[in-house]
Amino acid sequence: MSEQEPTKQKNTHKRKIIIAVVLLLIIAAVIFTTNYKAKKEQEAELPKMTVQEKKARFKSLIVPAVDHVYSQLMVRYEKIKAKIDAGESDAEIEALKTEYKATSNDELLMALKPHPKSIAIAQAAMESSWATSRFFRVANNIFGVWSFDEDEPRVAALQKRGDKTIWVKEYDSIEAAVYDYYRTMGRSHAFVEFRETRMTTDDPFILVTKLDRYSEKGSLYGEELTSIIKFNKFHLYDDEDAAGETGDD
Repeated sequence: MSEQEPTKQKNTHKRKIIIAVVLLLIIAAVIFTTNYKAKKEQEAELPKMTVQEKKARFKSLIVPAVDHVYSQLMVRYEKIKAKIDAGESDAEIEALKTEYKATSNDELLMALKPHPKSIAIAQAAMESSWATSRFFRVANNIFGVWSFDEDEPRVAALQKRGDKTIWVKEYDSIEAAVYDYYRTMGRSHAFVEFRETRMTTDDPFILVTKLDRYSEKGSLYGEELTSIIKFNKFHLYDDEDAAGETGDD
């Protein structure tokens, strides 16, 4: 046997050990990921609740997030409006025009003005089954927002549409989901009429009639939102002085 043979055997043995270790690490990673996702969904399962308990939980989770995001968006809107009214134009305005696909100052203001909180809260209730849906529990997706970008965080629906997998966005927090919802409403071509109407009225019962393109339900969607807002007195959240007076019938 040549002097190189033991060295070759030794190197071969080392390579086998390294390959085995790498394979074990890969297998462990797959098992960990699978168990983590399963555990995440299991931990997110909810105990049985009465209707009142479910609504109370929903409001404790969603209303503060909507309040905070709405306040931030209104501050931004007022700041940009003041600049535009003063005849100013700067990098921030131009960047926002690009982000919101606005071709004029008027379109930008329509895009930036946040609509009443009552609508956001009612849509969150409807789209998430009062914060009990799987999409909310595992992805903070409170508005049922779909994902078409495979590079962004997202989760798959359990059921397919034909042979098509439906994906929804995954958010780091409820506030992130609320912000993205308002952003979508401000820049999507589907809600142009909604934005135009929003500049003339803050009446949620008028505005919801312009949301027929948000859902496959069409005009029925606005009717259902109206019922939710009225029955749960969500319109009171549009008045900061009455924010603490809401309650269920």
